[in-house]
Amino acid sequence: MAALARGERQALMRLIALYGPGLRRYMAGALHQPGEAEDVAQELFLRAWKHAGKYDPAKGAVSTWLYRMAVNLCIDHNRRTRFRRFVGLEDMPEPEDVTPGAEGGLAARQQLDRVRGAIALLPERQRRAILLKAAGELSTAEIAAALSVSTGAAEQLLVRARAALRQMVDGEDRT
Repeated sequence: MAALARGERQALMRLIALYGPGLRRYMAGALHQPGEAEDVAQELFLRAWKHAGKYDPAKGAVSTWLYRMAVNLCIDHNRRTRFRRFVGLEDMPEPEDVTPGAEGGLAARQQLDRVRGAIALLPERQRRAILLKAAGELSTAEIAAALSVSTGAAEQLLVRARAALRQMVDGEDRT
């Protein structure tokens, strides 16, 4: 982070290589339009570049600092785009290509779609917590720091989210 604060581009490249994939996975799940994750991730790394000097290792790990910014950026982005979609200022997203391949691949994609749909239905705080755990691979303590809640509260969010997901997905499998 010190190298990043000094403006060393290699430090930014290392940061992107280390945290970029997990952050993009998190953002794809947290954003109403998953295809916008790359743009928001670019905005995140631009902010990290600009504000690297403000990073305080005494307050948490680099990953926590980045994921906290990611949570805030996703919240802000969803708020902005929700209104734009409501009033018709934004085009509808392109349909995804779901051309079926082998039977196993099709079943896996269908299961993934059910889980994604169920995650989208979770209450906002539970959705953020489960996405930080699954996509960001953060520990409960890191999730707590990223969401600005206690470790116990983060654990409860994860427990509730998992229970709700099991109930929603199992309920769909029975129908």
